[in-house]
Amino acid sequence: MKETLKQAALDYHRNPRPGKIEVVPTKQYMTPEELSLAYSPGVAYPCLEIKADAARSYDYTNRGNLVAVISNGTATLGLGNTGAEACKPVMEGKALLFKIFAGLDAFDIEVNETDPQRFVQVVKSLEATFGGINLEDIKAPECFEIEESLVEQCNIPVMHDDQHGTAIISAAGLLNALEIQGKDITTARLVVNGAGAAAMACTNLYRALGIRRENIVMCDSRGVISTSRTDLNPYKQRMATSRTDIHTLAEALVGADIFLGLSVAGVLTADMIRTMAPRPIVFALANPEPEITYGEAMSSRNDLIFATGRSDYPNQINNVLGFPYIFRAALDCRATAINEPMKKAAAIAIAALAHEPVPADIAAAYGEPDLHFGSRYILPKPFDRRLLTKVAPAIIRAAEQSGVARRHIVDFNAYTRSLESIIHTNDALIQYLIKQQTSYNSFKY
Repeated sequence: MKETLKQAALDYHRNPRPGKIEVVPTKQYMTPEELSLAYSPGVAYPCLEIKADAARSYDYTNRGNLVAVISNGTATLGLGNTGAEACKPVMEGKALLFKIFAGLDAFDIEVNETDPQRFVQVVKSLEATFGGINLEDIKAPECFEIEESLVEQCNIPVMHDDQHGTAIISAAGLLNALEIQGKDITTARLVVNGAGAAAMACTNLYRALGIRRENIVMCDSRGVISTSRTDLNPYKQRMATSRTDIHTLAEALVGADIFLGLSVAGVLTADMIRTMAPRPIVFALANPEPEITYGEAMSSRNDLIFATGRSDYPNQINNVLGFPYIFRAALDCRATAINEPMKKAAAIAIAALAHEPVPADIAAAYGEPDLHFGSRYILPKPFDRRLLTKVAPAIIRAAEQSGVARRHIVDFNAYTRSLESIIHTNDALIQYLIKQQTSYNSFKY
């Protein structure tokens, strides 16, 4: 099975031409007159307009629809430190998803630099080209320093998707899971296993949504991160619990309401889940294999809501539910940043969409005709067309209210209609899935 997948993937990336993306002209260029407008001498006029006012670059170039997908390959998917060259297939894939789901153009840029400040200098120097910067697959703790520096220095939105994309989508799922399980976020006890980029960002966003600091315990490979430990970096110190009565993941989970795993396969057992509070929530998001298998988790107790990062089980925590729409919104309102209110708005909007009836063609495309809000459906499916029109406007409203939007949307009804032309780019794929009676569960993104 793996050999078949391997060969299919290699053939897909190589044939009929290498790679997954290309540049396509958006203007006519068939006559000498058109070429004179596209390049010399006509191109001089927009250059002079932009020289007089840099903001006009959004009027005369593709900057307002262009995202940079940037990595150094130090934490490529579940592959570890692959280096810059070997992470390029992933970055090309991310660029493809931006186009499919949000109509955004994206250039993938692989930077062969591991020193955080040199990396920042390289990326900062590219700011004039792009409307936004999506950082990807950069290892912790360097990714924290890199993102913080770029957010501070750049006047366009910068987001490390491994951190905040995972945080936003898992937060949306958590809000719905808590509702289904009848739990109050302000009193829920959370145990996080893993202390990398995604784990830190998830924990911070959950706190912003209402989980109390004293109800959080984070573990790393050495056990509970507590104030009694002397081996913590500054980022882990911020997460340290003052509890001294627990030292292991198993001890931390006793009576806990939520488990969030962003670590490695096999660290969570059915016995540990049985010690959790009634109606527990388990998000086992290790990639590619979760902290506990679906079968083991579901057999541990019958009051569990379980989610993974995998597409072959219910409740996939998939970043594609977020990043295309987050950047679509950020670019459309020319936001200077992607801030906490925008992230919260995205999570709440995604969570709300899961409450709505699922369109029949989407349910059919996934091979799940009885798809509805509940313990096996806490998040919308990635090909749900409504994500763009529901999530992007919510983010823009948050950007305007928090003061980071430089372009204000006067008529949100008109803006929503403008998004609808983008949505239908997925129609052919959805119809193909229905025709083939192929569940999306066969595919992994």
